[in-house]
Amino acid sequence: MRNASSSRRLPIILASLTLAFSVLSGTGVLATENAATQNTERVVRFNVSPNGYPPYLIYENGKHSGIMWEVVTAIAERLDYVVIPEQIPRKRVDQMIKEGYIDATTRAREWTDNPEEFAFTDPIVDIEEVLFVPEDSDLEFEVPEDLFSHTLVTPLGYHYPTLEPHFQAGEIRRFDVSRDKDVFHYVLHGDDMDAAVADRLVGKWILRNEDMQGKFRTTSAMLSQYGFRLMLRKDCTDFVESFNRELEAMKKNGELEEILSHYR
Repeated sequence: MRNASSSRRLPIILASLTLAFSVLSGTGVLATENAATQNTERVVRFNVSPNGYPPYLIYENGKHSGIMWEVVTAIAERLDYVVIPEQIPRKRVDQMIKEGYIDATTRAREWTDNPEEFAFTDPIVDIEEVLFVPEDSDLEFEVPEDLFSHTLVTPLGYHYPTLEPHFQAGEIRRFDVSRDKDVFHYVLHGDDMDAAVADRLVGKWILRNEDMQGKFRTTSAMLSQYGFRLMLRKDCTDFVESFNRELEAMKKNGELEEILSHYR
């Protein structure tokens, strides 16, 4: 004979399992754009990284902001999505996108291993890596040979294809620091440090916030230029097309330029 109390517990257990499964299956969020569920809120789980990337991604006083955050949230709202920020370490991001735990991250295609495994939006803004030289320095940069016998201060872990052969040959010296803002402090206060390497907008943001405006100039030549985009799962092509359409509208009507002006 079956125990009556066990029979009563069975529907409860089944209901709990059903709820748990529905939560887990909802992890891949952008997949809901093709679902026929009227009551499901459409969300984009957007990686903002644990430390942000000012001025592109900023988290300050409990509030998210930054160029990429403003653009993504503005477009998502027009497409009827809600953006949920997620703080994922860089080394885990690619796999978590593939597995559907997060939907999008900021990335240049050129910084990605196996970019063909992901979908990318059109560039939102260009990453322009330049040299920041002390205002009173006579150093000019047009070609790598101009930097021979000089020392460049660089953020740890960054790769510069144009300069890498010369670093390895010892023709240009490289001094790594752990934080982006430290590249400027070391150039100003260190011994025999000639220039800092940074993205143009990142550098200007740091100089403004570290009270170092007027102490550096940028060289006319760039080390590199990459389109900074959203990177998503390969199956998010419908969202990418819609995003690109709205992004193009923001470029044409001046809305993107207005956002950029707040962070220059």
